Amino acid sequence: MIKFNDQNEVIGEEYNAILVGVELDEDISYSMEELKGLCEAASIEPICTMVQKMERPNTATLIGKGKVEELKEAVNNMEADLVVFNDELTGMQLRNLEEATGVRVIDRVILILDIFSKRATSREGKLQVELAQLRYRLPRLTGFGKSLSRLGGGIGTRGPGEKKLETDRRHIERRIYDIRDELRSIAGTRTIQKKQREKNDIPVVCIVGYTNSGKSALMNDVIRKLDRAQDAENKEVFEKDMLFATLDTYRRRIDLDDSHSFVLVDTIGFVSRLPHLLVEAFKSTLEIVTEADLLLDVVDLTADEYDMHVKVTEKVLKEIGAYDKEIITCYNKMDLLDEGRLNALNFTGKNSFLISAKYDRGVDELLEEVKKRLFRDRVEVRYLVPFAKGAATSGIRKDSEIKSVEYVEEGTLITCEIPEKYRSRYEEFEI
Repeated sequence: MIKFNDQNEVIGEEYNAILVGVELDEDISYSMEELKGLCEAASIEPICTMVQKMERPNTATLIGKGKVEELKEAVNNMEADLVVFNDELTGMQLRNLEEATGVRVIDRVILILDIFSKRATSREGKLQVELAQLRYRLPRLTGFGKSLSRLGGGIGTRGPGEKKLETDRRHIERRIYDIRDELRSIAGTRTIQKKQREKNDIPVVCIVGYTNSGKSALMNDVIRKLDRAQDAENKEVFEKDMLFATLDTYRRRIDLDDSHSFVLVDTIGFVSRLPHLLVEAFKSTLEIVTEADLLLDVVDLTADEYDMHVKVTEKVLKEIGAYDKEIITCYNKMDLLDEGRLNALNFTGKNSFLISAKYDRGVDELLEEVKKRLFRDRVEVRYLVPFAKGAATSGIRKDSEIKSVEYVEEGTLITCEIPEKYRSRYEEFEI
């Protein structure tokens, strides 16, 4: 189906799809609703949902033979041109299901990869998505080969899939090797930036959380509030009410005041059943999360299952080795809740805050807590350094935030705020 905008211009292709899920030992109603949202993000129109409860999945087709016949009939009656499974499918299952239904069949992993492929903008982001695509396709060459030869491009075939017919296993493996090599080179540049931050002793705060919870909105609110530069508006990041609006990691220096600064990082959003291939591919990007001094977990209060979003974020943080980090939970979109429901919530405290990033509510209190957490080990000290000890004066300037400098008969009198770990270096000059 061709998709048009308000001016009747062609803006892309839209697919009518039947969504299929298998319920084994847990309720998948929320997961299926989320699948609808993912479909909409990929310009797919869900027209029907089918769920089968099973004790164990069918090896050949995932769903039972009777359900396959029911699915085939639904495809024909509803004129669907796509079937989207909520579960990951093997190459054999993809091939068997496509032969049975006569239309393209994709799974949740392909769907998310397709969204990522369209949304990635940086060189690194595009490489990471392509790496995940190729690693997904490698064990499914037979199933995908048949699909692509019969149905051409489109959902699930964007990027490396377009060349798949003429690419054998050896070529795909070589491309994977090349991508990893290029990503290592990019990671090397990031290591240099990390060393520079450590040299300047600038702490890092990472915004994490479920996709579409308001992470980018929070970052932009902080930029508008604290960035006094004339080009502050140009430093804002893209934000939109949609799943995976941004995939790239954005870093911005934030000056809380003249003597307290930190780097604020906006990261990729998480989602339930986030493909492990993507987590692996984006590990180099998410490495900044493991190195952060503080994490802000942004949670959408308007989501019916926001507590589940928190658990998904925790799961991903554990997977990348960042769960031991200090975390402040930011319950966002409080502006969309009525007073009664807000009063019933008891989140506010040193570990959690009610905020509205869109309308700048509760963010000042959050930033005060961030400041306390990041700079709590700093103490105000006065040093009197003899003029002959110029190296010590230079060291104090480098390791601390200078409050005042006064030149007296005995030497240089410095009032500064210095991290406790550096204080002992200059204890002979402390007064």
